[in-house]
Amino acid sequence: MSDEELRTEEPVEGPPEPPPEVKPEPPPDVAEKAGDWEDEKDEKGDGWGRDPIGSITWALILISVGLIFLAENTLHLFSFERFGGAWNLIFLAVGVVLLFEVALRLLLPAYRRPLSGTLTFAFIMLALGAVGILGWSVTWPVFVIAIGLGMLISGLLRWR
Repeated sequence: MSDEELRTEEPVEGPPEPPPEVKPEPPPDVAEKAGDWEDEKDEKGDGWGRDPIGSITWALILISVGLIFLAENTLHLFSFERFGGAWNLIFLAVGVVLLFEVALRLLLPAYRRPLSGTLTFAFIMLALGAVGILGWSVTWPVFVIAIGLGMLISGLLRWR
């Protein structure tokens, strides 16, 4: 073949080029969950910054414990022996503050998170405080009922 013939002929195509890689997009619910995970990771890194309810809860717990010790040691306003000592009141106060936190988280959707652990811990604190005041014969059945109610509420909230 001459040079002219080679130039005029159509070029021979080589093997076809592979199509460009296209990454499939995840379904919207997976993408949203991934974004939520990133937000959750950022929240955990910030600590006190993004969840004021947690900060308020711990502040109220420390304030109530301090007030109970102050009232017992210096003010002598009433006899703590009637309540089985200051520790029973402290356990009751912590339980009440934790129940307050659960109620706030249920009422404010922006700060909602799983609450079964907090609710269970609140019931344990209330039971420990009630044992010193009422005794085991009353506290144990009430504690079992409270745990059952907590599980029921948790299941109903998860069902929604």
